[in-house]
Amino acid sequence: MSDPLIRRAGPADAEALVRIGLDTFCETFEGIYSDRDLRAYLAEAYDLNRTRADLTDPAKASWLVEAGGEPIGYASVGACALPHAEVTQACGELKRIYVLRAWQGSGLAQRLLATTMAWLEREGPRTIWLGVWSENLKAQRFYARHGFAKAGEYDFHVGAQIDLEYIFRRSAHISSTPNANSSRDEHNPA
Repeated sequence: MSDPLIRRAGPADAEALVRIGLDTFCETFEGIYSDRDLRAYLAEAYDLNRTRADLTDPAKASWLVEAGGEPIGYASVGACALPHAEVTQACGELKRIYVLRAWQGSGLAQRLLATTMAWLEREGPRTIWLGVWSENLKAQRFYARHGFAKAGEYDFHVGAQIDLEYIFRRSAHISSTPNANSSRDEHNPA
């Protein structure tokens, strides 16, 4: 395996982000949802026009991870849109960190987290939020090692199916430096 490259994604990368988003989501969740629910969710969450618009929005950012010219992961951030009473306009949100299963355990998620946190905090410390599936204990442990803690929960719709999603928060006063004991890569099916 060649050494992966993380780079900021631009509008020309919309198709690659959609493809890796579809691949990683299906790799992780296929079989959990009915085909109908999965198709409905994917059509909305990974819409090409929406992805292009997000990539031109200065309040949002995405990074593409490539190995040998092929997308193997990505991350997206922006203003927090999670349904929690303590979310303010000053808060940021880690929307997604996805890495293909074959690349998990390689440290990519930690590298992506460091990259996204640096961007979200480029103007100074701020509270960062994220949503994580209640049954994804691996991702929850990963985020806990990086200063995030459960702050709430909400219903996450995948087609007609409703999942319990946890809301995690990292306060502005928490250091952006990852815990030195965090060496494993995690997958966040947000």
